[in-house]
Amino acid sequence: MMKLIPMLCALGLGLAAATPAVASEEIIKKARCVACHAVDQKRVGPSYKDVAAKYKGQADAVAVLSAKVRAGGTGNWGQIPMTPNGPDKISDADLKAAVEWILKL
Repeated sequence: MMKLIPMLCALGLGLAAATPAVASEEIIKKARCVACHAVDQKRVGPSYKDVAAKYKGQADAVAVLSAKVRAGGTGNWGQIPMTPNGPDKISDADLKAAVEWILKL
């Protein structure tokens, strides 16, 4: 029994480490980002992998992308506008988690 407890704790920690990616994908689906974006293909907007590549290595990427999601706009990826996404659609915490997930792709 004493050996079983550390093994269960390690298993629990492993599952907890996997949870943010799943949670971030669920956040993106819930906020309806998938209506215009996909992980690895261009739809109305750029793929998440293209976004990650464009902002790779930029220290302020999370803040910059979060501001772009909030404000919306055109010109970064073409002339099709991205609608603004307020806190009523995606909370600040969820937005940060989603952007961090995207940047890791």
